[in-house]
Amino acid sequence: MTSSSPGCVLVTVTGKDHPGITARLTGLLADAGAELLDVEQVVVQGRLTLCLLVRLPESVGIPRALLFAARELGVALDFQAVETPDLGAPVPARYVVTAVGRALGAGQLHSLTSHLAQAGANVERIVRLSEPHLGSMELHVTLPPTLEPQVLKRSLLALSMRDATFDVALQKESLFRRGKRMVVMDMDSTLIRIEVIDELARAHGVGEQVSRITERAMQGEMDYDESLRQRVALLAGLDVGVLRQLAANLPLTEGAETLVRVLKRLGYRTAVISGGFSVAAEALKSRLGIDHAFSNVLEEEGGRLTGRTVGAIVNARRKAELLEQLAAQEGILLEQVIAVGDGANDLLMLERAGLGIAFRAKPRLREAADTSISAGGLDTILYLLGLTGRELQEAG
Repeated sequence: MTSSSPGCVLVTVTGKDHPGITARLTGLLADAGAELLDVEQVVVQGRLTLCLLVRLPESVGIPRALLFAARELGVALDFQAVETPDLGAPVPARYVVTAVGRALGAGQLHSLTSHLAQAGANVERIVRLSEPHLGSMELHVTLPPTLEPQVLKRSLLALSMRDATFDVALQKESLFRRGKRMVVMDMDSTLIRIEVIDELARAHGVGEQVSRITERAMQGEMDYDESLRQRVALLAGLDVGVLRQLAANLPLTEGAETLVRVLKRLGYRTAVISGGFSVAAEALKSRLGIDHAFSNVLEEEGGRLTGRTVGAIVNARRKAELLEQLAAQEGILLEQVIAVGDGANDLLMLERAGLGIAFRAKPRLREAADTSISAGGLDTILYLLGLTGRELQEAG
C-alpha cells in the first residue's frame, strides 16, 4: 500500500434500488476520466449498496454532476479517500465457509462470525444460497498467515457439534471447488436409512448374533473382513426372496433423490461404493439412475443364501481403490471427486477424494473428514458446491 491520496476514492452508493443507477453514475465517472479499480454491488430486499473504488485525475475533484445525479436518482453518496491498492501485492488465500441448517438466524450467524473473528479470519463477503428460507449461506474469508486452515476446520467442526443446529464447511476458494465432476457415496446409513445386513439378520432370526459381531468389530477385536464373513455365515439358508423384497423397498435418506437428480442434470457422474450387498446397490442404481455400483456379492444356491460372498470383499482399502479406478476410467481428477460416507470403513475413500464428507457420522470420522453434515439431508451437499437455491430450482 502507498500513502493516502485524494486521487483514490471509495464511492459508496445506498438507497432504494431501481434500473439505471449504476449506468448513470459510472457514465459520469467515465466522462470525468476516472479509472475503475474495484466494484461490488448488492441488493437486499430492494435496498442497493454499490461500492466503486476509483482513481481520479489529479486535476479533477469529485464531479459535481455525480452529486446532482444522485439527488435525481434518490440515492445517497459517500466519498472516502483510501490508500491506493498495490496491484502487485500477493493475493491472500481465500476460503469459503458454508453454513447450512434448517433455519439460520442472527444467533447462528453471530456464533459463526464471532468464532471466525476470534481465530483472526476476516469476513469479506456473505452470500445467501438458499431460497426462499435462510437455510444456507457462504462467507468468503481470508486467513492470516499464522492461521492453519486445518486448525480452523477442526474448530469450526467443534462449533457445529456444540450447536447442533447447523453444519459448517471450510473449503479453499479454487477452481476445483465448483469444478467437481463425480460424487461417490456409501450405501447403508448414508444413501439409505438402514443397514441391510441388520434387516436380513432380523428376518432370519439371527439379529442379536449379528449385532454382537458388529460390536466386536467396532471395538477393534476383529477386522472388517472377518466380521463380514462371520455375519454373512449366519445368513445361510435365508430365502433370497427376502433379500430382493428388501432391496425393492429401501428407505432413502432425506435429500437423496434431490441430490442425485440435480447431479445428473448438471452432468455429474455418480456411484455407490458400499460394503453392503449388490442386490441392494443394483436396485438403488436402477431406481435413482446412478451410473456405477460396487458392493459385496452374496452367493446364492437353490434360491437361498449360502452364507458366503463371491469375489473380493469391499472393505475400506477396496473402497479407496475403486474410487481411484473409477475416477481414472471417467477421466476425472481426484480433486474433482466428492466422497460421502458414515462409517470407519469410509475413511480411506474420503481421504482420497478432493472433498470427503462425513454424513451423520460418529465423531471420529467427522474429525478426519474435510467436512461433515449432521443437521441436514444429503441434498445439503449441493450447497457445498456453491449452488444457490435459485440454481437448484432451475436444475430440478
